[in-house]
Amino acid sequence: MSSDASSGACASPGCTNVVSSLACPKCIQLGMPPTYFCSQDCFKKNYAHHKQVHALAKQIIAAQGKQHKKTPPRDGITCSLDAPAEEKLALPTWANYYDFTGRLRPCMLSPKRAMPPKIRRTDYADDTAGVSYSEQRDKTGHTNIRIYTAKELDGTDEAPGLRHTCQMGREVLDIAGKALKVGVTTDEIDRVVHDACIERECYPSPLNYYNFPKSVCTSVNEVICHGIPDYREIEDGDIVNLDITTYNAGGYHGDLNETFFVGKVDADGQRLVQTAFECLSAAMALVKPGTLYRDLGQVIERHAKSNKCSVVRTYCGHGIGSLFHTIPNIPHYAKNKAKGTMKAGHVFTIEPMINLGTSGDRTWDDNWTAVTADGKRSAQFEHTILVTDSGFEILTARENEPVMKWNPELSSR
Repeated sequence: MSSDASSGACASPGCTNVVSSLACPKCIQLGMPPTYFCSQDCFKKNYAHHKQVHALAKQIIAAQGKQHKKTPPRDGITCSLDAPAEEKLALPTWANYYDFTGRLRPCMLSPKRAMPPKIRRTDYADDTAGVSYSEQRDKTGHTNIRIYTAKELDGTDEAPGLRHTCQMGREVLDIAGKALKVGVTTDEIDRVVHDACIERECYPSPLNYYNFPKSVCTSVNEVICHGIPDYREIEDGDIVNLDITTYNAGGYHGDLNETFFVGKVDADGQRLVQTAFECLSAAMALVKPGTLYRDLGQVIERHAKSNKCSVVRTYCGHGIGSLFHTIPNIPHYAKNKAKGTMKAGHVFTIEPMINLGTSGDRTWDDNWTAVTADGKRSAQFEHTILVTDSGFEILTARENEPVMKWNPELSSR
């Protein structure tokens, strides 16, 4: 699951420093756009002034009856699993007057699926706003990229490590991919993912992350990322991305995704999906100690352009492990300003989002679904990667596939 990129000047009056990744947690909790500061000291010095914005936001929310930014409206978006087909396939209330960029339309959602109490939960699993306070604390006090030890990677039987959760994520994606076919709803894929996570004693990391309502992201055709599973049936010729993240009993996240051909996909769709795969593979070939994180975007954009495609700039790869999203941030486009140099023990995702048309994006009014600005299709592949002394290890690799090799049969349904 991708991470938003941010940039600009510090929010403190008179401060011209460039922002860090430190965002005001109260702004996020209230559903406001994130407000960034250059440092913890600057944030503290100006908090008395800044918190006036919170008071105003609370008044507006109370007056207008609005919910958290990432919370879908309470009415008009869900219906029961046994509802009539015409009710399931109806547009959510927010979509009735929405100006869509492409042909895809949302349907209603099923009720939120529950997790059994035996499964270890993330810190945001039961939070009303879905806020990960561990991530917020990390942004305020953590500037060095974490180096994972062999013990943390391997874990124990009682507390499985980072390799385990990545293997579980791979298994869940393979199961979900096998369930994908013409006529299946993305809600059914969500059920398959949810149940597969429970069987493996893992929590599906997307569930309630800043109020994301489902256990998997299903991104169809012009959806770039963060698509919400609903009652729409997959159609012949669709391309569908399944983005899986699992959180295990040891407290680690593992993240991966793949884009699949469903039925007969046209030549442009096949070119797009293969290009997205090759962009990830080309970037991974650079992974080794000493590589600058900013250099990955150069090879990704070069390959995308050589195949008449573009690279999304809004979303990026990210550090992962005990946190769902953390440093380093890894933009996928050329001439980016990503910070950091790879060292053995770093763990992160690379997940370039590649478009057939313009690189621009928009977000539906469900506050999650990112789509291409021109309505043309988008594709993506993602792995969680460990930097080793001599290169890299794909922690989310298929069994007996230590390097990426394009095989369209593995992506066809």
